[in-house]
Amino acid sequence: MTVIGVDDTDSRERGMCTTYLAAQLADRLRKRSRVERMLLVRLNPAVPHKTRGNAALAIHTDLESEKAFDLAHDLIAEIAEIADEHTDPGLVVAAGDAEGIDRRISAFARTAVTGFHDLNATLSLIDSWGLRHAGWKTGRGRIGALAAVGAWTAFDDWTVEHIAYRDPDRWGTPRDVDIDSVFEAADHAYPAAWDTVDHDEADPVCVPHTPGPVLYGIRGDDVDAVREVATGIESEPVHTTELFLANQGTDAHLQHGEIGRLEDGRAYRVTGTVAEPPSTRRGGHVFVPIESGGQRLPCAAFEPTKRFRDRVRALRAGDRVTACGEVAEGTLKLEKFAVRSLVRTEAVTPICPDCGRSMESAGADQGYRCRDCGTTAPAKVEQAIDRDLERGWYEVPPCARRHIAKPLVRGGFDAPTHPER
Repeated sequence: MTVIGVDDTDSRERGMCTTYLAAQLADRLRKRSRVERMLLVRLNPAVPHKTRGNAALAIHTDLESEKAFDLAHDLIAEIAEIADEHTDPGLVVAAGDAEGIDRRISAFARTAVTGFHDLNATLSLIDSWGLRHAGWKTGRGRIGALAAVGAWTAFDDWTVEHIAYRDPDRWGTPRDVDIDSVFEAADHAYPAAWDTVDHDEADPVCVPHTPGPVLYGIRGDDVDAVREVATGIESEPVHTTELFLANQGTDAHLQHGEIGRLEDGRAYRVTGTVAEPPSTRRGGHVFVPIESGGQRLPCAAFEPTKRFRDRVRALRAGDRVTACGEVAEGTLKLEKFAVRSLVRTEAVTPICPDCGRSMESAGADQGYRCRDCGTTAPAKVEQAIDRDLERGWYEVPPCARRHIAKPLVRGGFDAPTHPER
């Protein structure tokens, strides 16, 4: 068995897609040997020099490692967007079964999803482990490629994605996809296939807008379900397809964190109490601070999260929440949050039982008094509040979901869920 890892072959401006390169490589491998599985590994979404979705790819094949390396090397040199100044492809090949990969490589993969790696340190590790590798330009893509090599034993939760690719002659032109057929197919397969569309935004999120080769990508937990959706979509001719196992939709990037001890560029789950009412700032971004142990953390729901912002606006000071998201410049960018407990009452000025009017303050520490009737009350009274939130998890809509973030519909959460479609 041989494990091939590739990364950083695409371009934000020129298109291409590392999944397409992996699909083409798998096609060449299948003419010579067997391909056991294809992995699509989303790495830390906060990495500043990522191309687009920060995905690395791994192919598990029974072709001898030296021949596999040569095939992959030739293909990267042939079709990677090396002319883009931000594209620095990398290739790493390991001989042996994927289940037998060195535990240190698996640990490297986990850190590549939750944190960062230095290129020079990565190259030293690759050489010390005796792996074949190649890089183009800086060769930074070898970080992701090594992570892809170790991914199979690094993660337990895998989803699937069926990707349909366009004819190369159509790359860079508008995609011809019947949107009604996308929504119909998505509804039929939901929830086994998820994040195919966003109903409230009328957005077929499975159809990208980039100039690359992907026509659409269908994600889910079930192979038959994603293929069923693909079969129901009416579109321009499909050039080829590939099925990937992925860490998408798994929350593999989230770490347990404590407010006051968080680092920029990493994603966390943190629990705290809402310290102040949410505020909406210029651009429609909603901010709310939470606190724990005397430390505060600003949390933000930015405008692209659309209706999710209304969930955040519904929070009140004193609510207990668990917030999830990436920390940047000291602010947690919300991907989802769980309401642990809600403030159900508030202190209000007493009402006079005789005339029904609000009482007035009788002076400092003297309670309240009705000016007309003379009735008094010792303090404010508790009044029930109508809340637009319930206990449980809330999430950004599909149109705003990060590839690696886990949709609530997948289940496995520690409280009731309120999924978005």
